[in-house]
Amino acid sequence: MTDGFDIIEILEHIDPSRLNYQEWVNVGMALKEEGHTAADWDVWSRRDAGRYHPGECFRKWDSFRGTLQPVTGGTIVQMAKDQGWQPETGHELDWDDTISDERVVVDKNWIEGQEVEEPETWDPTAQLIKYLETLFEAGENVGYVTASWEKDGRYLPTQGNWDRTAGQLIEQLSKCGGDIGSVLGDYKPEAGAWIRFNPLDGDGCKDSNITDYRYALVESDSVELEKQNAILRELELPIACLVFSGKKSLHAIVRVDAGSMEEYKKRVNYLYEICKKNGLEIDQQNRNPSRLSRMPGVMRNGHKQFLMDTNIGKASWEEWQEWIESVNDDLPDPENLESVWDHMPELSPCLIDGVLRQGHKMLIAGPSKAGKSFLQTELCIAIAEGRSWLGWGCAKGRVMYVNLELDAASCLHRFRDVYGALGWEPRNLKNIDIWNLRGKSVPMDRLAPKLIRRAAKKDYIAIIIDPIYKVITGDENSADQMAAFCNQFDKICTELGTAVIYCHHHSKGAQGGKRSMDRASGSGVFARDPDALLDLIELDVTPELMTQQESAMVCDTCIRYLNNLFEDWEDDVSQDDMLSYVQMLAYCKKKLSAGQYSTLNALIDAAVKKVKALTAWRIEGTLREFPKFAPVNLWFDYPVHQPDKSGVLKDIQPDAEKAPWQRGTDKIKKNAQERKTERKKAIEEAIEGCNFGEVPTVKDVAEYLGISERTARDHIKEHGGYTYEDGKVRKKATEAEAGKTDE
Repeated sequence: MTDGFDIIEILEHIDPSRLNYQEWVNVGMALKEEGHTAADWDVWSRRDAGRYHPGECFRKWDSFRGTLQPVTGGTIVQMAKDQGWQPETGHELDWDDTISDERVVVDKNWIEGQEVEEPETWDPTAQLIKYLETLFEAGENVGYVTASWEKDGRYLPTQGNWDRTAGQLIEQLSKCGGDIGSVLGDYKPEAGAWIRFNPLDGDGCKDSNITDYRYALVESDSVELEKQNAILRELELPIACLVFSGKKSLHAIVRVDAGSMEEYKKRVNYLYEICKKNGLEIDQQNRNPSRLSRMPGVMRNGHKQFLMDTNIGKASWEEWQEWIESVNDDLPDPENLESVWDHMPELSPCLIDGVLRQGHKMLIAGPSKAGKSFLQTELCIAIAEGRSWLGWGCAKGRVMYVNLELDAASCLHRFRDVYGALGWEPRNLKNIDIWNLRGKSVPMDRLAPKLIRRAAKKDYIAIIIDPIYKVITGDENSADQMAAFCNQFDKICTELGTAVIYCHHHSKGAQGGKRSMDRASGSGVFARDPDALLDLIELDVTPELMTQQESAMVCDTCIRYLNNLFEDWEDDVSQDDMLSYVQMLAYCKKKLSAGQYSTLNALIDAAVKKVKALTAWRIEGTLREFPKFAPVNLWFDYPVHQPDKSGVLKDIQPDAEKAPWQRGTDKIKKNAQERKTERKKAIEEAIEGCNFGEVPTVKDVAEYLGISERTARDHIKEHGGYTYEDGKVRKKATEAEAGKTDE
């Protein structure tokens, strides 16, 4: 197998007579490299009868030895493409397309031939009349040929005639006394005669003159007559007329009932491919709707061309195609509930407690900057280590991470960074396989079988695909196309018994008023197909809350730093003081040396910087197998998500879920806060720069800003960090500085 293709099957599309000697040798070397036998090479080489020498393949086979640059199956694939073969690409069937799905009805190993019997009585005109009555309406023009010419020992038909209708021909044949020649013109008994099976417009006999694409011709002269007869009947083809050609083939006139030439091509392609898969090699030159077939009721070189049967097999193309598709559809039979009521099957074990079972599908949806890829990396690590993910316990097992977006180095470093940020020891790295496909990804309908093949023996309990926009096939707003796309995930789950987890982005624009399951971009199929949907939405955190988080981080940094230096420092500070960054900083300044305090300040600056980069998120779930869980609030602290253990995010409404009047009020508050911040900054700049380093007066500040002295005093008061006495503006002392002054 190469890229999901069967090399032996592809070899059928290569004509050895069109290859030079070295190319022929390369085919043998490629077959050996791919694990095939000399017999496979020999069987294929026989097709070039002019150059084939018995035993040559086997003699050369032993001379093929491994090299640093071996000839592989890819060589055979490319040769087939050069000769016109095209792999399946998931589009509608065209004239030269092939069908790769198995639709085998006939077991070629057990097929029994069915004898071709001549009619007991020979009535040529009755034969032809029945043929015309079966295939044509009375008013439709019929094309036929009785004149022929010889070339290289073969008799070839002329263009023939097309000026009479089926009704006219039937009437004249009924009165000719058995002399077909008197109606159609004499034919050469050694050549026989021909007839066209689709009606014409009376102006010619080309494809463009066809008025109804009603029938197609199926003919095979490379299979024994008896087997041809058996296969055609076992295939239940909707055959209108089955004619013996008088030589080594049967001509089946098959109903295709196409509405246009384009549909005719697709149906004929499908028909021929089904025949081929079931052991009937078709003459590919018979595709055209204006093609000639053998006329029943005439002689050909001492043998009768006769009508064997009419209207056999399925009644219509639609009925036949539906039957073919259902013969081996691999669908299970219906199950009677009573038979399993007391013996229920075991439920699949949980992969993520209360969220997802093994073998099921989960979608993570969210806007950009939500860290969805990091969230999936965290989940991958949690499963590999058997740890908790966002508070949910995870089963421990092997997981594959399909990376479609990052280059390999960045992806590997991300895993290391996430491990470090989580603070987990990488004890089970063997449980994580990463398939890096950036720049090599293919549409999901082609990726799925490749993934299944690689994962078949790995016992993965989860496969994470990140992100899916790289492999989407079709229009993401089309329900039917996205249903077909999502079916590929079902195939992976079913074939491997593994969970499939993937992420998708929110649609553009405001998400207000939408339910969590309706925020994902594209068709609603995305949200309704998975067994679990986790949706992220950003929380609109106020400046006051962020200031509170910064204060908490300062306190936490001080406490951790003190713990590293002292054992009994907590006896000096009350519980309330430990929650006040002012008190903690004042205590640290007294407790620590100048160098230690400087180090602490650097740690505090880094911690505050990290807090400023935090974003807040809420996860809501839509679950098929479990009850709805309470929303989970998170901080995205790059590169990991941390659950909000303090509960400060619990009462915050996402901006998208607020009523319009609330969003308007928040905007006004936000603008007011921004204006206040701008005023504070302006005051600071004015005080620093208005008097060349000397203590400025209120008047100096007012002149610098171009405002009145009264407004300047109001802004200085609002700032809170300055005071003015006797017209002079000075910076307020901090609490620590004030305490030192009192001492």
